[in-house]
Amino acid sequence: MPQLRQNPITKDWVIIATERARRPHEFAKKAEDRPTLPSYSERCPFCPGNEQMTPPETMRLERDGQWQIRVVPNKFSALSREGEIDRQAKGLQRTANGIGYHEVVVETPDHGRNLALLSEDDVERVVQSYKARYIEIAKDPRVLHVTIFKNHGKDAGTSLEHPHSQIIATPVIPPNVRGRMEEALRFYDENGYCLFCQVMQEEMEDGTRIVHQTPHFVCLVPYASLSPFAAWVFPRRHMASFSEIQPEEMRDLAGALRVVLGKLYYGLGDPDYNFIIRTSPCENRYSRHYHWYLSLIPRLTKVAGFELGSGMYINVTLPEANAEFLRGVALPEAAATQESR
Repeated sequence: MPQLRQNPITKDWVIIATERARRPHEFAKKAEDRPTLPSYSERCPFCPGNEQMTPPETMRLERDGQWQIRVVPNKFSALSREGEIDRQAKGLQRTANGIGYHEVVVETPDHGRNLALLSEDDVERVVQSYKARYIEIAKDPRVLHVTIFKNHGKDAGTSLEHPHSQIIATPVIPPNVRGRMEEALRFYDENGYCLFCQVMQEEMEDGTRIVHQTPHFVCLVPYASLSPFAAWVFPRRHMASFSEIQPEEMRDLAGALRVVLGKLYYGLGDPDYNFIIRTSPCENRYSRHYHWYLSLIPRLTKVAGFELGSGMYINVTLPEANAEFLRGVALPEAAATQESR
């Protein structure tokens, strides 16, 4: 029988449609549907030698005199860094000028090597660049929230093939963030401890939805997963803001992310996906009730009329089966070594 499950963090309901459940391996891409990209493209603005095709960089990490990470303003930025915030109201209509930041993190000089295939050192540099830019951008008093995210593949919304992430900082707190903050505060007021820490603890005790664990992080498929193979990566240590992550945790996050993305890559044939670092608003950096985490959403199904009309999602797989499948995905030797850490 189908089952309704509620996400304890957002209070969203999801339908687990067991009557039409699909087996995990049925989501894997066929070999002929997986794009093969060259290591260099002369038309790509993110490839080495084409640096003049992007705005001047705000950050660069190098190795042996060659850049490994470049952070540049988005050439087609959604927001403008210049100006002051001007909010206006006319009746129920609210407007504000689009002040903020929109940056691109070029994750590697290799056009054809995506995040799942990079070394742990390379992924750690990506995480380091996230933190460095977060801290710098959050110093701007006009910024209330910083969103760090990655779109991988056309179905996830990417427009350029070269591996990259994005950072958008806004002068307002996004509604998804506000909703999570409000639910977390309500839970903390009622119980005196962090909702996210409790979710993580209960999942670790249950074990059926755990995908991978490291000394500092726990990777799991949510109990009320909105879509197939969605995953959360929780820091074990309570932190409201991603900016509080420490060097040893950045190294560990790089390893955990590399394993989980590797399992998707080898188990499901490199599906399109989004991931988002769900961190607190800048002013709530030391909040006791919020807990940042990374949300990973493979784009294996389409949002249709019911989801748009109701705000509820239909998941045609069992989260427990998804987690079991991912646990069983064998990684190549280099990645498997990391998995055993």
